[in-house]
Amino acid sequence: MPNSGKKVCFMTGASGKLGSEIALAVAGQGYSIFFTWQHSEEKAKETLEKIRWVSPESQMAQCDVSSVTEIERAFASFSEHFDRLDLVITSASNFFRAPLLEVTEADWDSLVDTNLKGAFFTMQLAARIMTKQPFVSRMITMTDISANLVWRNYAPYTVSKSGIQHLTRIFAREMAPKILVNSIAPGTISAYSGRDDEPEADLVGKIPLERLGDPMDIVTTIRFLMETEYITGQVINVDGGRLLF
Repeated sequence: MPNSGKKVCFMTGASGKLGSEIALAVAGQGYSIFFTWQHSEEKAKETLEKIRWVSPESQMAQCDVSSVTEIERAFASFSEHFDRLDLVITSASNFFRAPLLEVTEADWDSLVDTNLKGAFFTMQLAARIMTKQPFVSRMITMTDISANLVWRNYAPYTVSKSGIQHLTRIFAREMAPKILVNSIAPGTISAYSGRDDEPEADLVGKIPLERLGDPMDIVTTIRFLMETEYITGQVINVDGGRLLF
C-alpha cells in the first residue's frame, strides 16, 4: 500500500459543495482521502480530481449509506487501498420537507436511514479499525442546529440530526481514550442556499453575526477538531449565534 504511514481520512458524502470543500481542506492538511458519493458521479469525479492535485493516492467509491451492505462494501474497498484510518467524517445527508401529518414510511426511512443509520454503521465499522491502531484517531459527525430547534415540516430530518448528536456522545464515551468523537452543527450555510423556507434576509436577521455561514467556517472548525487532543463528546454549533435568537 503506497500510502503507508500517511494519515488517512474516510469521509461520507464529499461530492456536494460543502463536502467537497471539507475533503479538499483535509487533503491540504496532509491526509489521503477516501470518500463516498451516491447520486452524482460527475461531481464526485470533479472532487476527486481536485483532491488528487494535493493527495494523488486519494480514492472514492459509490455508496448509499442507508444500506449497511453498501457501507461494508465501501470499507472493503477502503481497506484495499489504505492500511490505517486516522479520521472519519460523516457528511452524507438527506434533506427534504415532510409536513408532520403527511410523513410516509418511505419519507421516514429515506431521511432517518441515510442520516442516522448511515452515520452509526459508518462509525461502527470505522471504530473496529481504529481501536486496533496504536495511536489516537478521530471521528467528526456533521449534524445541524435544527437538532436543538423545532422546525415545522421537517420532523424526520431534525429527529435524525438530534440522534446523531446523541450518538456522538455515546461513541465518545465508549471509544475513549482511543478515539476522540465530536460533532459540528452548522447553522444556515451559503452552500445550502434554498434549504430554508425563510427568505435569506429574514434568516440573516436572526443571526447575531449578521451573515450566513460560509463553508470555510465549517472547514476551520474541522481543522480545530483534527488538532485538539483534549475534547471529545462535544457538539460545536457553527451558526453565527443563531441558537441565541
